[in-house]
Amino acid sequence: MIHLAGDSTLAPTDDGATSGHADLPLLGWGDELAAFLQEPVRNRAFGGATTTTFREQGNWKLITDELQPDDTVVFGFGHNDQKEPDELAADGGYREHLTAFIEEVRSAGARPVLTTSVERRMFTVDGTLRYSHGPYPAEVRRLGHELDVPVIDLNAFTRWLYTWLGKDESAALFVHGAAAARGIEVSADLKKDNTHYTTAGAAAVAGFVAEALLALDGHGADAVPAGLEMVRK
Repeated sequence: MIHLAGDSTLAPTDDGATSGHADLPLLGWGDELAAFLQEPVRNRAFGGATTTTFREQGNWKLITDELQPDDTVVFGFGHNDQKEPDELAADGGYREHLTAFIEEVRSAGARPVLTTSVERRMFTVDGTLRYSHGPYPAEVRRLGHELDVPVIDLNAFTRWLYTWLGKDESAALFVHGAAAARGIEVSADLKKDNTHYTTAGAAAVAGFVAEALLALDGHGADAVPAGLEMVRK
C-alpha cells in the first residue's frame, strides 16, 4: 500500500466543483497516481494542510492506523508551511515535523519517501520561471540526505516541465489554461491559479512519481541490457 500525506497539490479531485465543469476538475497529482501503479494508493492529503495541521486534524492518524510493514508513505508538504515562517520555517518546524513523521513510519517497518513541492507556474514578463518556494525544497533534499530517505524532486521536475512546455503551453496543465483552450469562462480566482492542476497536470506529475517509486523498488534491474542486443548484431 502507498499512503499519501500532503496538501492540495496531492489531494483528491473536486470533481469539477470549483470550475463548474465536471471535465475541468481541480485535483492533486495523488489523485492520478493509482492509474500508473498496480499497488493500491490511499490518499489522505487535503487542501491547506501543513505539517502541523495534517496531524492536528487527524489525517496522520488515519495513515498510522492502517500502516503495515513494507508500506510506503509519500510526503508532499511545503506550499502552506511557508505561509507560517515563524512556526514552520524550512529549517525549523517544517523540518522537525517531517523528521517526526519519518521516525514514526520507520518504527512501523514502513518506508518514508519525501517529495519537494511542485513549482508554482509563475513566469516573469521576460519568460523566466520564478523560484516560488525559497529554502523549502533544499531543506527536503538536505533532510533526505541526512536521514537516508529517498527524495523525489518534484520541484526540479516541474520547473523543467513548465520551462520545456513554455509559458503559454504549460497553462494547459491548470484549469484556467484548459478552460481557455475550449473557450470556457472560469472565475477570476481560477484564472490566477497556477498552483493547482487539472487532470493533465496531475497526470504528468503522477506519472513521474510512479516511475520514481518503481525505480526505488528496483523495477527493470533484472532486464537484459538492450546494449547486448546491439553488440550481437
